[in-house]
Amino acid sequence: MTDPLIERRARLLGPNVPTFYDEPVHIVRGEGVWLWDAAGRRYLDAYNNVPHVGHCHPKVVEAIAAQAARLNTHTRYLHETILDYVERLTATLGHDLRQAVMVCTGSEANDVALRMAQAATGKTGLIATDNTYHGNTAAVSALSTRRPPIGGYPPHVRLVPAPDSLAPLGGSAEAQPEAFAANVARAIAELEEAGHGFAGFMLCPFFANEGFPTLAPGFLDPTVEAVRKAGGLILADEVQPGFGRLGTAFWGHEVLGFAPDVVTLGKPMANGHPVGAAVTRPEIMAAFRGAFGYFNTFGGNPVSMAAALATLEVIEEEGLMENARAVGAYALERLGALRHPWLAETRGRGLFFGAEFVDETGAPATEFAIRLVEGLRAEGILTGRIGRAMNTLKFRPPMPFSREHADLALDSLDRVLARTEVPR
Repeated sequence: MTDPLIERRARLLGPNVPTFYDEPVHIVRGEGVWLWDAAGRRYLDAYNNVPHVGHCHPKVVEAIAAQAARLNTHTRYLHETILDYVERLTATLGHDLRQAVMVCTGSEANDVALRMAQAATGKTGLIATDNTYHGNTAAVSALSTRRPPIGGYPPHVRLVPAPDSLAPLGGSAEAQPEAFAANVARAIAELEEAGHGFAGFMLCPFFANEGFPTLAPGFLDPTVEAVRKAGGLILADEVQPGFGRLGTAFWGHEVLGFAPDVVTLGKPMANGHPVGAAVTRPEIMAAFRGAFGYFNTFGGNPVSMAAALATLEVIEEEGLMENARAVGAYALERLGALRHPWLAETRGRGLFFGAEFVDETGAPATEFAIRLVEGLRAEGILTGRIGRAMNTLKFRPPMPFSREHADLALDSLDRVLARTEVPR
């Protein structure tokens, strides 16, 4: 069944449409942390943060179905659900972040955030790290580093070296915060000198695509000082660490301990229904609304808002943030007990954890990490890789992930490590 599907995909969708794994999985059903393929095989989903409260959660499914049966329209008509949702959402945020633009994807949310920064400052210069991903609109793809833009990065964008666990900036974990901030300050000066000025710095508070390096609270303090001194905005992309995933706080910026000017949200916020948002302070929103005639037909529609509201309620009712804290701590302890000569570091927080692999010379063991992911898939565990060299194994499961699920995943990893030969 899979081969004809691959052929059909290529014929109808074109070349280079990505799939996971050497043998792509044909998924036909999901429930909680489980997925089933067309042959009836069950897989533990230890990868997907999109079904945040679990695949096909009945409360979210019912909310979508009930609202779709009643009304779906756009925000140029009045409806209460978008207001109910924004009230509930902003109640989880501090720093006067109390107004939102509702969109359909994290990419759109980040695109809006960049415009907010430019509207609020009157400048165009933007900064991100040199190993990040913030979406696929033309504007935000210019910040992302997997595929450089055709013609090169635009002149108003600067990419600064990302923080790292094994090779920290400045030569040590202690020196890394100031070294990171110095690079940001240098990029700001370059943008000012080039005439673009400095509008904002966009970052993931967990530095997820950078390989989620181990960073202490306060890491960003020197960077925040440099950004504030220059009059720029801090744009926090919470698509991956938000909604309680890190266990000890509802938002990633709370864990690092800084105050963002804009928070962007995406795929997990409605459990996979296409919803995103950019949340900010009233004065920034006023500048944005005055500068751009922005309207999003599907952003904030009643069905999407019903799904998002139900997702927030499930997180609270089922204690999923506390589950992320407890299960994540257990999983990280178990992960740290594994032994392999190429296992360089285990790290993470809450239900976002993993392990980085390097060879005997200290070089990234990318091919070995690929083999581990494939080996886990053969065992019925779906995971992925991340980091600059894609040599960090990543576990980022739906939030109902339990200790038993962690045991299943890590027992499998232990077996795969034992039988996977190191490349020669």
